[in-house]
Amino acid sequence: MLRYIEFVASRLFGTGVDTFVLWVCSTFIFDSYIGDYVVSPVISFEFAVMSNFICSYCWIWRSRIPNRCPADFWRRFFVFNLSSALGFAVKMVFLLLFEKIFGWDVVVCNLAALLISGLFNYFLAETVVFGKRAAARSAAAKNGDASDA
Repeated sequence: MLRYIEFVASRLFGTGVDTFVLWVCSTFIFDSYIGDYVVSPVISFEFAVMSNFICSYCWIWRSRIPNRCPADFWRRFFVFNLSSALGFAVKMVFLLLFEKIFGWDVVVCNLAALLISGLFNYFLAETVVFGKRAAARSAAAKNGDASDA
């Protein structure tokens, strides 16, 4: 339960990053539907992924990372980014759905969609990116034992 609370706290920070970058992009950089509702969320997503991964790696799941090294960091970041991209696809479906159904502003649609995609992202982080099997694979790779991976 504590890990989930830490996850929610870190994602609130990531949501702040996401929302701020989305607001800057949609207010000052882009002036079209595609710019506001597609390109801006992609940019804000990547900024949020960076902040969320750093929180996850250094705080939430640090006990599941026995061998911290640049290779492990970047491997996990790659997997985290892929899993986050799946979560992003879920977010975008709901963002666009909420805009079509309710006609809400992009920032409001984004916040509502983040509530749904957040549960999906926690599941992937807990089981795939920082799961106990991922830790075992990381340790096996560090020791040069590919049979456990």
